[in-house]
Amino acid sequence: MSAPPRDFADLLSPAGRRVLEGRDRTLTGILADPDQRVLSIDGAIAAEPARAWLARLEAEMRPALVPVSHPIEARRPRRATAERLGKTMRFATALLARRDSKSYRRAQRIGLVRLLRSDSFREFAQALAGRRLRPAWGIQVSCYGAGDYAGPHTDDFPDLPAARAGYLDIHISLTTPAVAGQSLVYESGGHFCQQIELATLGGITAYRLPLWHYTTPLQARPGQEQAARRWLLLGTFLYA
Repeated sequence: MSAPPRDFADLLSPAGRRVLEGRDRTLTGILADPDQRVLSIDGAIAAEPARAWLARLEAEMRPALVPVSHPIEARRPRRATAERLGKTMRFATALLARRDSKSYRRAQRIGLVRLLRSDSFREFAQALAGRRLRPAWGIQVSCYGAGDYAGPHTDDFPDLPAARAGYLDIHISLTTPAVAGQSLVYESGGHFCQQIELATLGGITAYRLPLWHYTTPLQARPGQEQAARRWLLLGTFLYA
């Protein structure tokens, strides 16, 4: 298998290219609609580069990830129906924010930093957003194994002026064949009643945040728990 592309535009399938170039009239500017909070584009990444990047992440990035585990705090409520649940989660991640970190150096060496810093990545996000985005953005790589999840949360940052009015996340999913499924459940009309599948090889999910949502535990195929992983490449974009 050839080396994976290092520019985001070179990952895209013909359908993904149409979004990037503003030729998909159904998706261009779709997240400017107040009622459209989550968008899933299956097959936005072409099959060969998706498989190539999955293989590279499996081989190179796993040792650089840091486990994240926030279990349920066992607090007994003082009265009935007064339970309060903080943000719970379990997965592994690398924020790629510090240039002197082991994870950043490794991600830079394999071309992952260049990929997620591609101007075309921001242009793709901007095409969906229907508005200008700032020229600097946050990048991250995470990995969900069997049973890993993220509990209900909003990703709301009212104390940060730059994010107070909302922002955009773009997620690229690269899933091993051992995964049976993993879903995003999100709020609509005050209820967790919307759900999309995340366990894809080359799907892109866009979130207009803040939004109440959670990621269900990753389900492995029978007997394949050790090989079941969903890699998540993430860009966080602030509005200009």
